[in-house]
Amino acid sequence: METTLTPTPTTQESHSGIPPSLIPLAEESKLLLHSTSTPLGRTSAAREEPLPVLPPDVDRPTFNAAIQELREGLGEEWVVLNTEELDDGWYMEHPNTHDAHHVFPPWDLVSSGVCYPSSTADVQLIVRWANKYLIPIHPISLGRNFGYGGAAPRVRGSLIIDLGKRMNRVLKLDGENCSALLEPGVTYFSLWETIRASGLDLWVDVPDLGGGSVLGNACDRGVGYTPYGDHWANHCGLEVVLPTGEIVRTGMGALPGKEGEDNPTWQSFQYGYGPFLDGIFSQSNYGIVTTMGVWLMPATQHTSYMLTFAEEESYPEIMSLIRPLAINKVLGNVPQLRHAIQELTITGLSRASIWDQPGSVPPEVVRKEVAKLPCGECSWVFYGTVYGPAAFRAQQLKTIKRQFFQLPGTRLFLPSDVPSTHYLHSRALVCSGQPVLRELNWLAWVPNGAHVAFSPICPTGGEHVKKLYEMCKRRCKEFGLDFFPTLCVASREAHVIVELVYDKSSPSSKHAAYTCIRTLIADAARAGYGEYRTHLVFSDQVAGTYNWNGGALMKLNERLKDALDPRGVLSPGRNGIWPRRFRDKGWEMGEGDGRECSTQGVGMKFYT
Repeated sequence: METTLTPTPTTQESHSGIPPSLIPLAEESKLLLHSTSTPLGRTSAAREEPLPVLPPDVDRPTFNAAIQELREGLGEEWVVLNTEELDDGWYMEHPNTHDAHHVFPPWDLVSSGVCYPSSTADVQLIVRWANKYLIPIHPISLGRNFGYGGAAPRVRGSLIIDLGKRMNRVLKLDGENCSALLEPGVTYFSLWETIRASGLDLWVDVPDLGGGSVLGNACDRGVGYTPYGDHWANHCGLEVVLPTGEIVRTGMGALPGKEGEDNPTWQSFQYGYGPFLDGIFSQSNYGIVTTMGVWLMPATQHTSYMLTFAEEESYPEIMSLIRPLAINKVLGNVPQLRHAIQELTITGLSRASIWDQPGSVPPEVVRKEVAKLPCGECSWVFYGTVYGPAAFRAQQLKTIKRQFFQLPGTRLFLPSDVPSTHYLHSRALVCSGQPVLRELNWLAWVPNGAHVAFSPICPTGGEHVKKLYEMCKRRCKEFGLDFFPTLCVASREAHVIVELVYDKSSPSSKHAAYTCIRTLIADAARAGYGEYRTHLVFSDQVAGTYNWNGGALMKLNERLKDALDPRGVLSPGRNGIWPRRFRDKGWEMGEGDGRECSTQGVGMKFYT
């Protein structure tokens, strides 16, 4: 195992690299996470089975012949078999072979190989090849969907289509229309750098980490923190390869422009004419999006701020105060309400340095440690940003202070009030369209830190948040896990994001996280709350909770799947949608089905 860390590639050196200005921060985070990991936490044990693993119902001679045919079509170097030891890497440098934050054994949700198309025509070639040989294919953009499954396919032995490595161009950047047209491999980092190089005064709405795909995050309905924070709502126009190999353009792109050019309105109007089909290509396995239009925010003046709240039990009142501000658009962005324990974790502090006993860290210990930080003693921290001219921002902040200062002990901090190393400065960058990396640091909380997210949605009313909060807090304590709740607040709903951090080298630690989320999904559904996004091993259970009218929605999803993908090759099982040839044959996973992540695996009975 290396003792000297290799340099992180820049955006000039790699499609998945980092802007040179962020290299010092990246190296700091990489060193921090490497120092808390062990060899067992970085790589798996040697794989003893024949490699590469095979897709279901495909024998090795057929697979070998198929791979040779694909290499002839794409080029020898662009089809790589997964035969090496599985290395988890880290956020900026990871293999697209498996889930780097595995809750099951890493060799379980694993691919047979990876192929690298360079164009939409290459993607068509791969899809038609998959239909010929009935080999499942699983497209990814960058594979950085950590916490939800990363690059792993749901069906073991699938071939990964890595769209990012060679399809990473910003095809169009329109300063007047404030839009871009891009391929899957364009990261938030690279789009930000492209805009800076152009001299245009535009912002990219970024999530907490900037290394992911702009297209991929939108298609998974991810969120950011400027007024453009709903990424799917701010896409405009798709080019899609269907599971049988045909190409379709949605919205105005379906209308050819003059002399065969792209329609000039493609990135201006989402709907086009007739049924609005874009939605079926988000969080689905109905097609491979190879090009997407995205709206960009014109740069504007802004002020980020932090509010702290004294009492642990005040969160229902806080949410009740947030709700009218959010609905009336007084809050200028998608703000976050975070538990104060995250003020500790974001510094890269380890759990063992403040509490070395089993079970959740006691609240009094968290409170004592938080009191040492610039935020001072508090229980909740609210990060927000207001936008516009100085007088307008001043009035917004005045209204916000008047609303929140109804709670005794509330305090307001501006970036000038805290050290330059404080997380508020990172939030200010994110909320002004600049990608960062600080959110990696909380993985140092435990050795070999990995995370999996429980992400339900609820109305912003305090009574709803209280139900979910108490439910999650109780279950985390039951399973001996620390509780990291964050609420991302939109106008009428909140994404309640609960990150479970575990030691991925420890079967018992992984099992605790896995079982806790299985239990929370069922708890939340019984109370009427559902996840908006989930890890691939929980997708069947979450999809099954959306079961109004005898599961009418899933029945419709399956009819669409069978019509669009009659041979069932494209990402079978993604988001709980199985094609006919896999459906009801034991692939689906749910609560209490007997498959324990530490001992069996997702599809173990299919390959033992």
